[in-house]
Formats: sequence, C-alpha cells, structure tokens
Amino acid sequence: MARAEKRPDPALPSISDPNLHQIVVVGGGAGGLELVTQLGKKLGRKGKAGVTLIDKGRTHIWKPLLHEIAAGSMDVSRHELDYLAQAHWSGFRYRYGELTGLNREQKLVHLAATFDEDGRPITPERSFKYDTLVIAVGSISNDFGTPGVDKYAVMLDTPIQAERFNRRLINACLRAHTQAEPIRPGQLHVTIIGAGATGTELSAELHRTVRGVIAYGLDRIDTEKDIKITLIEAAPRIVPALPERLSQSTSKILTDLGVDIRTNARVTEVTPEGVKLASGDFIPSELVVWAAGVKGPPVLAHLDGLEVSRSNQLIVRPTLQTTKDDNIFALGDCAYLVPEGTDTPIPPRAQSAHQMASQLLVNIPLQMQGQPLKDFKYRDFGSLVSLGHYSTVGNLMGFVSGRSMMIEGLFAKLMYRSLYKMHLMALHGVTKVALDTISRTITRRTEPHVKLH
Repeated sequence: MARAEKRPDPALPSISDPNLHQIVVVGGGAGGLELVTQLGKKLGRKGKAGVTLIDKGRTHIWKPLLHEIAAGSMDVSRHELDYLAQAHWSGFRYRYGELTGLNREQKLVHLAATFDEDGRPITPERSFKYDTLVIAVGSISNDFGTPGVDKYAVMLDTPIQAERFNRRLINACLRAHTQAEPIRPGQLHVTIIGAGATGTELSAELHRTVRGVIAYGLDRIDTEKDIKITLIEAAPRIVPALPERLSQSTSKILTDLGVDIRTNARVTEVTPEGVKLASGDFIPSELVVWAAGVKGPPVLAHLDGLEVSRSNQLIVRPTLQTTKDDNIFALGDCAYLVPEGTDTPIPPRAQSAHQMASQLLVNIPLQMQGQPLKDFKYRDFGSLVSLGHYSTVGNLMGFVSGRSMMIEGLFAKLMYRSLYKMHLMALHGVTKVALDTISRTITRRTEPHVKLH
C-alpha cells in the first residue's frame, strides 16, 4: 500500500514510558491490526497510552485472500501491508517476533529470537511489559493427526504457505511440459481436503488459473485429460455452514466445472502419490491442500495457565477477557466464546474478528478508566463463498424482517468484494481506498491475470 511519506511524529509517546498505560496487541491479522490501528489513532497519538503491535511476520494480508494467492490469481506484493509503515502512519509501535510465553505476575510478553534465511540473528529473545494485553494470533488448520499431512500436503494458514503451493503448482506444470516421458496419472491432479469456504473457493479459482498458466505456451499439457481437481469433505455436503440450498447450488457450479466432489469422505493418509480414504479408495494426486479443521496455535496452551478449549483456543468471558486474567483479552479465531443461550462458539470468521475489535476499542478505554466493561454481542451477517469469476453465493442475515436472504451472482460478488474494502477502510480510510481501487483497476489491464512465477 503506497502512501506519501511523513516525518516521524515527535509527540508519539515512548512505549517504555513507565508512567504510560501500555497496551500490547499480539497478532496483526484482520482483527488485531484493525484494533491496534484505531487504538493508535485514539490513544497513542494523543499520549494517553503506549500502543504496541507484536507479530512474527513483517506484513499483513487479509486471510480470506489466501486461496487467491495459492491459485495464482492474486499477486501478494500488491496487497500486503507493511507493519512498520502502518505503525508509523497510525500512532502505534511495531515489534518483530513470535510469542513464546507470558509472565502474568510481572505482566511480561516473551518473544523468540529471529533469524534471517542464512541463520544470522535479527532480533534477540526479549520481553515487553504490558498493562493490557490482547492476544489475536488467529488459528491454524487442524490435521487431526492424519499421517502424511505435514510432509505431503500444504496448508493455507499464512501467505508463505499459499505462495509455496502456488510455486509448487507452477513448477509441476513446467515439469510436465518439459519431461520426456508421458504425464503420470495424478501428476497434475489437485486434491483439496476440506470443503468449507477456503477449500471450495480454492477449487473454483484453480479451475481457471491452472488453465490460464497452461495457456501461456505449455501446449504439451491437455487441460481436459491431465488436469483434475478433487474436493473432499467429511460432512454430508460441502460448505456446511451455508444453508442447504446454497450448498446444492455451489455443488452444481463446481460439478459443471468438472470438479470431483467427495462428501462423507474421511482422509486416513496423505502419501507422495495421493490421498487414502477410510472407504478404501485412493485418489491419485501429487498436489494436496489441507483446508480442514481449525485449532489454536500451540503456544496458547503454554501461556502461564490461561484456560483453553479442546480446540486450543483461549476461553473468554462475554467482555472478551480471559477467564483467568482480567488484564488479558482475546479476539478473532484464537478466542473461544459461547454466547448465552447457545451451545456453539462464535465461528472463526473475518466478521467475528472485526466485531470483536470494535468491542475492544470500547472496552479497553473503559478498563483504563476503571469503569465496567460491556459484553460482546455477536451479530451474524451471513456467509459468502466466492467461486472466482464463475459466481458468488451466500446468505445475508437480518436484512429482510430479521430473516435470511439468499443471494447469488453479481450482487453476491459485489457484497463479497465489499467485505475486503471495509477492512481496508478500517485501516486506511475512505479516500486512500478509493484512490487505490482506481489505481489497481488501471494497472490490472496491463498484467497477466495469473501469476506465472
């Protein structure tokens, strides 16, 4: 995100000032970055608090875009946001490092040392003091202990993993085009395990981008004979979070594209040659993506006694405070909250993280003033699944007399894209997002529509 450079603000308070209330946010995902940006503008710039973001990455990418990066329809460099720059523009400090533990008595966050690709140290092990801590480290895919997943499948939890799969895909196409022997069964087959939003969106996006890569001169590959996409789901239908009618509509679109959909299918092993199912079937596939299941990162189980759920997420009260420590909050995918009157936790979605960030923007200043905190009320606005340029399907909640409204096609696609624009506006404001949108529209016309390297 390019922006005109400004001189550092000399009034920005030091995060080491012992007289300043220190707010530390760990995790710069959708919710964490929105929260720290607004806290920096509201408190950091005005000298009311020291606001710090800690993240193990250098840049931010909106997680729902990862399937587009994996498929090659989006260039990550055009959508990533540099944490250092955002901190400079928004009144907070950014510190590079991965969370390894806490000392709740001394109110310290511990970070691991960091190293470059040659093994040379970048930052040492260090600790940061906090008065208020927000943990927003997101979630990772849950392989449920399935053999071979770590070694032979690629997960899509980070931009690095998404780019890794894209490189593997392009390399596979180049290899198949130049090899002397015929293309092997399964050599250019892609199997996606998990037919939630990510897996379903990836299958549609890949159908177009793989053919786009091959169209750039890889004429030894027969797209109809050599390319196959298989989508596996353990549940009775794909995208089970959507109403059944929309699930059926999505299935029809994918089936018409030639995607092989396997429901009620449980994976027992991933091998170099393909995927084994509990039914005894074997799916030849040398390109495997694991997009099934969600759990909290391992570090959450080792945070000085904080309570976690069976899925290793931090259990929080309605105020989003952890059950064991009033000074520690959690938001987004790593937070586990079962709303009153229900028996299921708030789902790990971008809209959940956005709403939690908005609530903490209210609750943290209240806590600093010693006032009672307000309970978080989750509002489900529905779900949208993008099937690339083929279609978008979803449901919007509460717009028609409190009922769900099913949407498909162009309107659904516009609503899906607006979610990303809303995230950008929370970070940059309306003017910059409008200018950036115009710029991307122009430059997109002069570039390949798929990533070729």
